[in-house]
Amino acid sequence: MTYSLDFRKQVLKSLDEGMTFAEAAEFYNLSPTTIQNWKRRVHSKTTRQTKPYKIPDQTLLDDVKNHPDDYQYERARRLNCSKTGIYHALKRLGISQKKDISASKSVSNKKSDVSE
Repeated sequence: MTYSLDFRKQVLKSLDEGMTFAEAAEFYNLSPTTIQNWKRRVHSKTTRQTKPYKIPDQTLLDDVKNHPDDYQYERARRLNCSKTGIYHALKRLGISQKKDISASKSVSNKKSDVSE
């Protein structure tokens, strides 16, 4: 969790009033590096600087369309990336896990024919 903007400004104001980085770090129970980073940029980062490049969105959408029942490790093998990368890319695109039990590979055909 990030520190509030008011707290950051308070720490930086104490530096302007003559406190050293080491004194401020000890007084506010912070790392001197944190205070130096705040001196460079007071506001916290809110957006990503670069777009994800390993898994293009359209490629993943096409893969989900062509292979809707595949597991993440199968997609990862096909797209040459990690399962975690597939998970984050699917989450970024708003694609959640399957909810339909009849579409699952792990359920046999006899079980999927259950009337609903």
